[in-house]
Amino acid sequence: MGERVAPESQLRLEWVYGYRGHQCRNNLYYTTNKEIVYFVAGVGIVYNPKEQKQRFFLGHDDDILCLALHPERTLVATGQTGKMPSICVWDSNTMQTISILKGGHENGVGALGFDKDGNRLVSVGMDQYATIVVWDWKRGKVLATVRGHSDRIFDVQFHLFQDNTVVSCGVKHIKFWSLCGNALTPKKGVFGKAGEIQTILCLAFGPEDTTYSGTLGGDVYIWKGSNLSRVVQAAHSGAIYTMSSADEGFVTGGKDGVVKLWDMDFKPITTINLVNIKDGYKGLCLRSVCWRGDKILAGTQNSEIFEIGVRERDKPICLVQGHAEGELWALAIHPKKAIFATGSDDNTLRLWNMSTYEILSKTTMDQKIRSLAFDADGGQLAVGMTDGSFLVLKARDMSEVIHIKDRKEVIHELKFSPCGKFLSVGSNDNFVDVYSVEERYKRVGTCKGSSSFITHMDWSKDCKYLQTNSGAAERLIFQMPGGKQVTSREELVSIHWYSFTGVLGQEVNGIWEKYTDTNDINATDANFDAGVIVTGDDFGLVKLFKFPSVRKGAKFRKYIGHSAHVTNVRFAHDKQRVISTGGADHAIFQWHFLADGSGNNSIPDPQQGFVDSNSEESDSDMSDVGELDSDLEQEKQVNYQRLVDKEDTKTLAHLIKEEMPAGQKRKAAPTDSLKLEYIFGYRGYDCRNNLFYTQNGEIVYHVAAAGIVYSKEKGTQRFYLEHTDDILCLCIHPQKDFVATGQVGRDPSVHVWDADTMKTVAILKGQHQRGICAVDFTGDGKKLVSVGLDDNHCIVVWDWKKGEKLATTRGHKDKIFVVKWNPLDTNRLLTVGVKHIKFWTQTGGGFTSSRGTFGNVAKLCDMLCLAFGRTAEICFSGGSDGNVFIWEGTNLMKIVKAHEGPLFAMHSLDKGFVTGGKDGVVGLWDDQFERCLKTYAIKQASITPESNGILIEESPAVRAIVLGHGKILVGTKNGEILEIDKTGPMTILIQGHMEGELWGLTVHPTSSICATVSDDKTVRIWDLSEKCKMIKSKTIKQAGRCICFSPDGKNLAVGLKDGSFVVLNTESMDELASYHHRKEEISDIRFSPDPGKYLAVASHDNFVDLYSVLGKKRVGTCKGASSYITHIDWDSQGKVIMVNTGAKEQLFFEAPRGNRITLRNQEIEKHPWATWTAVLGHTCEGLWPPKCDITDINATCCTKDKLIIATADDFGFVKLFNYPAKGKFAKYKKYVGHSAHVTNLRWLADDRKLVSTGGADTAIMVWSRVSPNKATACGGDSEESDMESEEEGGYDSDVEREKNINYESKIYVNPLREKEGVKPHLQETAVELKKGVTRNAPEQPKVKRPDPLPATGGKKIKMSQIAELQLDYVHGYRGYDSRNNLHYVNDGTDIIFHAAGAGIVKNLSSGAQSFYLEHNDDIICLAANQHPKFKNVVASGQIGSSPSVHIWDAVTKETLSILRGEHSKGVCSVDFSCTGKFLVTVGLENEHNIVVWRWQEGAKLASVSGHNQRIFRAEFRPDSDSQFVSVGVKHVKFWSVVGSQLVGKRGILTDAGTGGTIIKMHTMLSIAFGANNVTYTGAMSGDVYVWKDTSLVRLVQKAHSGPVFTMFTTLRDGLIVTGGKEMPSKENGPVKLWDQEMKKCRAFPLHEQGSKPDVVKSVCRLKGKILVGTKNNDILEIGEKNGVIQVLVAGHGEGEVWGLDTHPSLPRFITASYDGTLRVWDISTKSMVAKLDIGAARSASFSPDGEMLAVGMKNGEFIVLLSSGLKVWGRRRDRAGSINDIRFSPDSHILAVGSEDCCVDFYDLSQGPSLQRSGFCKGIPSFIIQMDFSADSQHIRVSTGAYSNQVYAVPKGNLIEDEEVIRKITWASWTSVLGQEVIGIWPKDSSKADVNCSHLSHHGNALATGDDFGYVKLFEFPCEDKYAPHKSYVGHSAHVTNVRFTCDDKYLISTGGDDCSVFVWKCT
Repeated sequence: MGERVAPESQLRLEWVYGYRGHQCRNNLYYTTNKEIVYFVAGVGIVYNPKEQKQRFFLGHDDDILCLALHPERTLVATGQTGKMPSICVWDSNTMQTISILKGGHENGVGALGFDKDGNRLVSVGMDQYATIVVWDWKRGKVLATVRGHSDRIFDVQFHLFQDNTVVSCGVKHIKFWSLCGNALTPKKGVFGKAGEIQTILCLAFGPEDTTYSGTLGGDVYIWKGSNLSRVVQAAHSGAIYTMSSADEGFVTGGKDGVVKLWDMDFKPITTINLVNIKDGYKGLCLRSVCWRGDKILAGTQNSEIFEIGVRERDKPICLVQGHAEGELWALAIHPKKAIFATGSDDNTLRLWNMSTYEILSKTTMDQKIRSLAFDADGGQLAVGMTDGSFLVLKARDMSEVIHIKDRKEVIHELKFSPCGKFLSVGSNDNFVDVYSVEERYKRVGTCKGSSSFITHMDWSKDCKYLQTNSGAAERLIFQMPGGKQVTSREELVSIHWYSFTGVLGQEVNGIWEKYTDTNDINATDANFDAGVIVTGDDFGLVKLFKFPSVRKGAKFRKYIGHSAHVTNVRFAHDKQRVISTGGADHAIFQWHFLADGSGNNSIPDPQQGFVDSNSEESDSDMSDVGELDSDLEQEKQVNYQRLVDKEDTKTLAHLIKEEMPAGQKRKAAPTDSLKLEYIFGYRGYDCRNNLFYTQNGEIVYHVAAAGIVYSKEKGTQRFYLEHTDDILCLCIHPQKDFVATGQVGRDPSVHVWDADTMKTVAILKGQHQRGICAVDFTGDGKKLVSVGLDDNHCIVVWDWKKGEKLATTRGHKDKIFVVKWNPLDTNRLLTVGVKHIKFWTQTGGGFTSSRGTFGNVAKLCDMLCLAFGRTAEICFSGGSDGNVFIWEGTNLMKIVKAHEGPLFAMHSLDKGFVTGGKDGVVGLWDDQFERCLKTYAIKQASITPESNGILIEESPAVRAIVLGHGKILVGTKNGEILEIDKTGPMTILIQGHMEGELWGLTVHPTSSICATVSDDKTVRIWDLSEKCKMIKSKTIKQAGRCICFSPDGKNLAVGLKDGSFVVLNTESMDELASYHHRKEEISDIRFSPDPGKYLAVASHDNFVDLYSVLGKKRVGTCKGASSYITHIDWDSQGKVIMVNTGAKEQLFFEAPRGNRITLRNQEIEKHPWATWTAVLGHTCEGLWPPKCDITDINATCCTKDKLIIATADDFGFVKLFNYPAKGKFAKYKKYVGHSAHVTNLRWLADDRKLVSTGGADTAIMVWSRVSPNKATACGGDSEESDMESEEEGGYDSDVEREKNINYESKIYVNPLREKEGVKPHLQETAVELKKGVTRNAPEQPKVKRPDPLPATGGKKIKMSQIAELQLDYVHGYRGYDSRNNLHYVNDGTDIIFHAAGAGIVKNLSSGAQSFYLEHNDDIICLAANQHPKFKNVVASGQIGSSPSVHIWDAVTKETLSILRGEHSKGVCSVDFSCTGKFLVTVGLENEHNIVVWRWQEGAKLASVSGHNQRIFRAEFRPDSDSQFVSVGVKHVKFWSVVGSQLVGKRGILTDAGTGGTIIKMHTMLSIAFGANNVTYTGAMSGDVYVWKDTSLVRLVQKAHSGPVFTMFTTLRDGLIVTGGKEMPSKENGPVKLWDQEMKKCRAFPLHEQGSKPDVVKSVCRLKGKILVGTKNNDILEIGEKNGVIQVLVAGHGEGEVWGLDTHPSLPRFITASYDGTLRVWDISTKSMVAKLDIGAARSASFSPDGEMLAVGMKNGEFIVLLSSGLKVWGRRRDRAGSINDIRFSPDSHILAVGSEDCCVDFYDLSQGPSLQRSGFCKGIPSFIIQMDFSADSQHIRVSTGAYSNQVYAVPKGNLIEDEEVIRKITWASWTSVLGQEVIGIWPKDSSKADVNCSHLSHHGNALATGDDFGYVKLFEFPCEDKYAPHKSYVGHSAHVTNVRFTCDDKYLISTGGDDCSVFVWKCT
């Protein structure tokens, strides 16, 4: 019995009793075939009542919480609980998983709903934000996600009659969401007056926009749109939990147990009360109803399902019953019949029939039941209770026989003895009491000795013994009935147990994993005859083990379904069935037991293809596998964690700025460059299957971070160098043109690249951690799979062209070595790895899987490789035991021994297979693996003479193998790539060092030869001349760390790791001498220069030893270093040695004695050094990056002329600097290729080539040096280099302002002015006692109505009430901080631009404007789609904490898509691609993200952090969907979209063809395009930079004299328009039209003279017209032919607009702004009629006759003007603070001036322009906000910043406090926001924001207000109740500063704060 094998027998789930009604709703439906679908525990159930059969869905791994039915009623979606819960969509006929949706939710999925077409699914999570997700469920893709609510959401559904509408409801709320693009935008349901705010539990829908909802109070709320329209009161008494719509109407169910049917208009049809029916009971509560045809289903809280016939309503049938909520522990099996009993914490005891699946009886007890037992003949039933008592009942009628209470704690176990004489009762008091049945249950014994509660008991067959288990894992045995404990071995051995239900003891050791807690398994039951035991555990598993099972950790079969704890398991009386009970899920599962795999296989096995096992090892029939292979074990342990990540180097750039000493410049970079020529090496030691032939017969493989394509004809290599760290895997596309490679990294990526052009095609990242260890393309090449190195070895499937993740799953807990697609089925995958082979099928966004079944054919071992056969079902895997395993489906058919030791590689072709193993043998096989046709042993003898190298050792392990072009290509563990001819000869193509770090490198003094030594214990000599190859090698006894050629090249000295060194003869490689004087490793070894008399040997013992070469002995030692020696160099005389140490010491010694000397800095620099490989000293200061460690730079090497120094560092870079590199942070050029540490580098003798070695990557790279005149050949150079310039030419105030503008302060709801005091609606008001009783209605506040204006002809004009506002016109355009935001649309008949939060379309012929008002904050960018297919499609982006981009139709104003979630602070640039399908956006967040969208689907294609400073603009090339350019602060980048990633190349700066110095990078502001990949960028300096591809080719100098803010490329003729900053003049102009090359131009001046520069921010050109937008917010149109300028829009410039007044009799108004202007506007002509520059103004007012105007200035001055001609009449300045309001008295005598200084001054106008002050108001508590005169000019009412209102006498200024007097005043106007009369205008949420202004219409019934939320609101006046009803109008983005009605109340004017806009609204 030592074998730990799984039993042959199996279980099949046959029936589940119960239904989940508690905490779930709406989870019960009819499918198309009239079957019933519901769930319980973790099982989806389809129940066919006719045939009395159930089918099961087991795709979940925890409790199911919700269920939705697809509109076609076959597919079902279910959502589960759990930390990372999934949603499964499955077919209710076949029970197959169709799709798995993951990653959208946390904590659980609370509700689900399909849309009406069934293509989308909406779900809500149980997380604290109640996240709502909309899925494209077939693709498993999230379409939109949003935080739903701050409290629970109970239901979420798609509206069935409205497209793209989702409704969610929950605690005290309902929300109506519109889905557009990737954004869900909510509207809160307005309860209004129609009903109380209530918690809403369920939803149903009616035609158009009707929504029905059930509430907690029992009402049905009926919504129209988002407003509550009517309430069906008390539809139920108590909560309405469920509501469902049918063809005939609606059905509801509630807490009152009543089902109600309603017709289509929600009128009641009928009521069915389930409480009173046969199976009903008091407190029955309905959780789910479904009406279909003439049947209704009702599910209850207590797990019943009723079916009601509509015709026979009085006879509902109970279809399903189960225990109600509460744990279920008690289970007993009848000893004679197919009956069992259960009892639970719901206090009920139930009897069930196993054959008919019916309930036989139900008895309610007065305590919770925890245990049950039948006696020997089934006549009596004992029941154990939680209070420590037990009862015995008669099984026939459940009548009580006896009730005994001897204990206090719960009775957890009781059993009758087999003879029927005794009953043993075990309690949590740690005792077992034994009662005698015959003596009326008298206690006859007690078993003591357990130290914890009793969990299990079993009787022996002869009734003489009882065994117990306790919670402390004790197994005790007692004599019966006395209860004496038995300890003698002899006695114990003789006992035969009647039953075995314990979890402890020798017999059941195997049920425990090797290291587990003994409380995990709750119950067992042994079937002695079948030799199995069944167990139930805390993980929801029912398992079968062999019995007895002696060794721990036995194999088993496991069955899922119970969600959490399985509390009890028992075999039936005839052992044909197993019953299991669930704890929390209180479900009862009935399983069919198939002994020895035989018997009835008619029950399908629902387990196939579901849920990974907890115990991967379990389902094999064989015991564990034996031998281990050392190499394989080592490989399993490889760890790819990096201490320093490539990503960390990015953070260094900003450190340089911080650490640069003030005033110091960084030293310039060298002009020479490097180009990678050749790499020695191939990564075979821990990678496999990474070697292929390409289409044209080249060979592709990888080493370090380089993908390499090798041409064997030419012997040359081409490189793919876009990876940032070691490549670990490689595969080739079926067409053999694309290659995919995966790398190591924190967020590792897969790159797909073209093996011909070496260009990136796609980059896939964001799904893995640590690294990617395997990749594979599908047979059709469309999908790619990758496997990660995270703990779960996640498998991800990609649509690699789009870069989209299609599906993901956890792979396996151990390492996966290979993943392969089935070539004949693009949805099937196979993975192999440590102890595993798994077959996967992709379903939507997830997978189903099944493990390979080994049966009795073989033992499980590590699987290492894979190949496929002729049909989709046949496949082959190679094992660590050298066998080939042959599979059909998931079953192992047979095995074939192929190799000694592990079989690492195999490859299939039509005719057969090749295999390669650790034994160094390649086998060629027929197509069935029946016979081996030929074997090839890899031996030096078979190697051809023309090979590029020599085998280091015989029979190297084969790691990769492939057939093609008549040859076998083999990659070995030792880093060789060989090609084997089928006839036998082998050629080495590539060779490199083996595994182990590579540090030692030396170059030959005269020829192109270098030598290396590595930890792989070999010394190798490489020829680098024409054909690169290894020419010699020698294996040495120890790992080597340094090496040096003697000056004549004849000898080699090699320093070893153990402190010894050897000298070899270069020719013969024979050892000439060997010394071992030190303990620690030798770190550097050097011969003195010619004639090479001495050899210096440096060690980690802190010494340098000097040896005489001729005398062969040590002659001196250099002492004095305080740390290990890192580098040594000789001077050219061989007299002085320079030493570097790990303590950053630079020391000098004399040879040969080793005396220490000191040299000063100048001497060090001038001294003639023979070599310079040191890293320290002032000449190397600039080499070190910021914040670095002494070990960061591993090596340097100077050229012979000492002009250039190359460095090797820990980040994988080779860098070139100019020498000497004095001063901090010299600039450099850097090159990638090595992955992590570059350990060493040397220039060859002629300085034309550089050799570098990699540490762990074992690669040797050969670089050639390129002089600047040839620099174009090695493009991509400066992209890799740190060439970003700090020097910025010039400074421009406009650019500076735009660069630094802070939008966060502008994002709404920051009040414009901080006020102190309590908001009006929060102030306590003293209740006035009413004097006496009056019959009058409450008085209206008196405000004078004007006399109706006389119309022409003397008739009176009728004035009507104002009910609505409609936006008519906006005077404004956002130019001051936005650009390129002005376009022609609709073929030039309209223009489009934006102001405030409005997108504005202006018709050029009629002048009319129309608006897009869906943004909720300032718009700051806008673009028009140029593609004819998307005519008039516009995108606009806004500011905001989560800003959105809206795409809309300029003609219909319909929103086409909303994109949200990728930016913060704001979106500052949008642009469409060439086909119009893609959109690129740029954000204002600190990373300045650039995102490319597929805007129609709202899907993000790719995003990247763009630049560390502001990016102004990103534009697609006009002919491309994938290439775009971004410009910003010192930034030009050329981007391509590759898959789901954006790859950017920095612009390469050159001398721009001038032959002079390299041009500096400036801040770039604008972009235009020319043919053949030419790009123009406009710079701050006024120059335009011209780029070809990514290199600067020329400058258009001073295209403008100031910054070039905007450029426009005309697609039709290629002409370019630029706009910039210019001083006014006749010749020059801020707008210029250029030819395609930007060589000739024509200027258009805007003004011919003036002192202020003209600044143009936006240009656009169409049909001979140029549209211009200026910084002053004007829009002009210039005719190209004649230069005539027409003003289209005149807006206030930047600055808040506060002053506003309307003319007393004409349709005119004035505005005054901080931009320094006063403007007069005419409403009828929609234009500005006059403008005066007066300085920053804060307020303005007309005199009552309209003849004069007064303006209050920001500096405290005020000016009185005559209206005609705006001539100054008088001015005066008595105050310093801003004049916040200014008013003429109605009799025109007095001018009241209110200031920030808390003063109101009165001036007498009758005294003439001298403006004498006639009085002022005293005691004003705060600054003035508004003032209003009384109609008789005797009083003035002043509103202040303290939220208080005061009335003063005019002109004396005395405060009037008498309420009576105040009440009688009639006011001339009302503009105050304070006072009891207008308390209702203050909103609830105004804590952060104010109402700034109000104005009462002249008609006196409508009050308009403006507030900090950007709303203009209309109230009825007076509004004395808080939160008065109103209408809100949007358009202003943030603060509305002022509002005024025109004199005839036909229009309302509003002004905006930050948005500088003036809005004209039409009143209707």
